[in-house]
Amino acid sequence: MTFVQIIDYKTSRYDDLSDLMDRYVAQSQGKRTVTHSMIGQDREDAEHYVDVVEFPSYEEAMRNSQLPETDKMFREMMSLCDGMPTFTNLDVVRDEQLNKHLVNRLFQECIMNGNLTVLDECMATNHIDHDLGKKETTVIGRAAMAEDVKMWRSGFDLDFDISAQLAEGEFVTTVWTCHGTHKGEFMGMKPTGKTHDIQGTTTCRCVNGEITESWWHYDMARLMREMGAPGT
Repeated sequence: MTFVQIIDYKTSRYDDLSDLMDRYVAQSQGKRTVTHSMIGQDREDAEHYVDVVEFPSYEEAMRNSQLPETDKMFREMMSLCDGMPTFTNLDVVRDEQLNKHLVNRLFQECIMNGNLTVLDECMATNHIDHDLGKKETTVIGRAAMAEDVKMWRSGFDLDFDISAQLAEGEFVTTVWTCHGTHKGEFMGMKPTGKTHDIQGTTTCRCVNGEITESWWHYDMARLMREMGAPGT
């Protein structure tokens, strides 16, 4: 279970504390078990700060706290704070990453299950699609995406395995493998009944609850060769 520690403190020497944290990160490289760290400054009180530190589990957090580098950092941090920092220890019981949810709906409900109405719910009307596998590499609008999905689903039984997914700010990058049996005509190729695997990545930009832009990278030339397309 993911574990989060919230550290609440006041300091008039934030620049010194920030330098301390930089040194700590360098000195504990390869030893820390932290997966995400974020510091916030109170808009109403410029000397009030809150650190949010995430660990894979409570046990990993305890292992991190026992590092000599962590103990040294904390003692130096105390000397820079105005009073004793307070700690809140939290087991994460619900974690919603809404941009990932949007992107997963595109893959699962729309592309795999064929529910094209999902495009109206999660994609901007002026969505910009960049697809290096097509002749027209950039198209705009939901309708273009819908036609793309129809083309692929009419040619193949599609099943996506997502091996990795990273969300950073407005962007979600998905690393995937698509398995598809060639069941219908696809780009002029008659169905062969053979199953093909395609590896690729998709990066989506999500703004205000909508996918506004996406970039698709995969080896279309290899797929066409495997299907026996002339000239490949």
